[in-house]
Amino acid sequence: MYRLCVRDHFMIAHSFNGEIFGPAQRTHGATYVVDVVFQRPELDQDGLVIDIGLASETVKEVLADYNYRNLDEVSEFTGKNTTTEFMAKVIFDQLAEAIKAGKMGATAQGLTHMEIKLHESHVAWASFEGAL
Repeated sequence: MYRLCVRDHFMIAHSFNGEIFGPAQRTHGATYVVDVVFQRPELDQDGLVIDIGLASETVKEVLADYNYRNLDEVSEFTGKNTTTEFMAKVIFDQLAEAIKAGKMGATAQGLTHMEIKLHESHVAWASFEGAL
């Protein structure tokens, strides 16, 4: 399996519901470093997994919707704990839709899997990986 990763980041504020979260029940911030790993079993005719430029632009566009936002105020997340794990899946779904819509070019149509890894600190990360 061939893999290519692009990296970006975004900054958010949020809070969690549930005693398991302790002090994180209060509003707090996070700066996520985001690794998006695109995978395919064979390279395309140009020897690529994906066009890095288009992939980077699309990732930046998806993350821009959440950058400098309080996720507690995003209507689609009402009643949800916007954990790192949860946000990895949200980003996966949005990028999968962008691939289907052709936003990452023809090369992206050959992708079979993608992983979204959100680094919430230098010691912890969560990810979501799935088939495309």
